[in-house]
This record gives sequence, C-alpha cells and structure tokens, in this order.
Amino acid sequence: MANRLYNQQVSPKGYKRGGGVTGEKKPGKIRSAIGKVRKKFLPTFGEQFDKAKKSGKKTFRSTRDDTKKGKLEYSTKTAAEVKAAKKRMSDRERARVGDKSKQLSDFGAAFKLAKKSGKKTFTHKGKKFKTLLKGERPDKIMPELSGKTSKKIKKFVGA
Repeated sequence: MANRLYNQQVSPKGYKRGGGVTGEKKPGKIRSAIGKVRKKFLPTFGEQFDKAKKSGKKTFRSTRDDTKKGKLEYSTKTAAEVKAAKKRMSDRERARVGDKSKQLSDFGAAFKLAKKSGKKTFTHKGKKFKTLLKGERPDKIMPELSGKTSKKIKKFVGA
C-alpha cells in the first residue's frame, strides 16, 4: 500500500517518481501531417535559415516578415562565424568593410611613422609633438667642457 502511494507522488519538477523520465511524446498522424504542410507553405525563420545554410547559399529572403514580405536579405552566417572571419581579416580589409576598431587614427599613424624613422618631433595638423612614449626620458647629451672643472664634474656625474 505504502509503495503504491510512493510511486504516485509527483516531484517538484513535475516528474513522476519511481519510473524515471520517459522520452517525449511524438505527435500523432494528423498533427505531423499538419506540421509537414506548415513547414512547406509557412516555414519559420529558423527553418528557412537552416534550409539556406544546408543548400550553401550566402543569403536568403525570409517570407515570415509581414511588413517586408521577402524584400530583406539575410545572411546565412552565424554570429560566431562573423566574429571568426573578422579576426582573420587584415586592417585594410576591415577598413573596406567599415570596421573602425583596431585601426590607427591619423595622429597614431603620424606618430608611428615618425617614431619608426627615428625623429624626435613631428607635426600633425599644424602642431608639434614629441615621439617620446609615456615614461620615456629624453637622451641628455653632456656638453663638452674643458679644463680642470670639467674633469671634476665628469668624475662626480660618473661619465
């Protein structure tokens, strides 16, 4: 008697105890037939996306949007695929697409060019700038001194 009551109880998640979880119930013949017809004449956006991706198309037109009705083209790439493709692109290709991230500004490009060529200063939009990075100190050149005083100063400085 007690064992029968135990098997009839329902756990908080809604599963019956004692028998374990069984598989999903499959739709009947009528419902599956209606589903096949719906997929053929009124496919969901996801079904259209999957069909276009399987057939190897780059874009597809959706018939689900009531206001546009097939006028908009959608890509068959997923967000992860687009992100991976952007990582593979060079800076020049990114600029062609219109992506501004990871590109040098006009000032940055001028700074980089001046730094590479070994210049101490450069001009950008009529203003002068130094090529020293934050924390860098300029090279101090010791003026040439002569006489006894210069020898004492050089010994003191350590030159």
